[in-house]
Amino acid sequence: MTGFPGVPTDIASVIGSITPRYAGLTGKVAVVTGAAKGIGQSIAARLATEGMRIVAADIDGEALKLTAEGLRASGAIVLEVTGDVSRAADIDALFESALATFGTVDVMVNNAANLRRSRLLDEHDALLEQQLATNVAGPYRCSQKAAAIMRDMGGGNIVHISSVGAVRAHHRGFPYDVTKGAINAMTRAMAIDLGGYGIRVNAIGPGVTHTYRVDAGARTDPESYRATSERIPLGRFGRPSDIASLVAFLISEEADYITGQVIYVDGGITAQLSPQGPNGLEKSDRAIDEMKG
Repeated sequence: MTGFPGVPTDIASVIGSITPRYAGLTGKVAVVTGAAKGIGQSIAARLATEGMRIVAADIDGEALKLTAEGLRASGAIVLEVTGDVSRAADIDALFESALATFGTVDVMVNNAANLRRSRLLDEHDALLEQQLATNVAGPYRCSQKAAAIMRDMGGGNIVHISSVGAVRAHHRGFPYDVTKGAINAMTRAMAIDLGGYGIRVNAIGPGVTHTYRVDAGARTDPESYRATSERIPLGRFGRPSDIASLVAFLISEEADYITGQVIYVDGGITAQLSPQGPNGLEKSDRAIDEMKG
């Protein structure tokens, strides 16, 4: 099944589209949260294809089971752990399971997040509390647990999944953008604090990325889908594999001198002042030309 040109959405096709590149990752252990679908699934598949042992965590146990089964069918070694990263007890259980099964953690990928957005003056106290717990406290606690293991093992890597909303506000972006801004600050602070232990910490900020959510939206409103694509400088939505490829690079030896960085994988969204298209730069440029006579 393909919901967007060139973008596989079932786990077998995701795995089949990957070419491994980093032999040094073979045998290492990666914990990936939010691994059942979308970007997290693609990250888990990429790291498994690189020969890593995967601890796949997600709140959706049924979807997680399907992803884990698909990974195992390709020959991957996978431990699936159902849990909610907003709950400290579930995080404790996640790392207890990882250590009991694999004995270590080399890589922590904090991908799980609550993605809902609202207006500031809307009633969303419950959403605020949920996103602070899931999007901020969850990655914080997972990183703390992982870093303690990595310190004792002589090093490791932590990768946070942030958002373009951390640096360029969405219209109707509360409280999500606030939590992703916290992720960027967390990345820098952790990198400084953990560097002496050989632990590198970086973040990736995806732009508009084609996932199962986008696929559903494209089917119901293809015109908006097309118009949004045209406002992106590279003319397309991102693919989950674009994010997964950067994760693999950042945790590899080739990125050994990179830490404390937030890298945006967004097709140029954060680079532009105004979007292209009929309501953006092209119209503005024509107006300026006409004024010049």
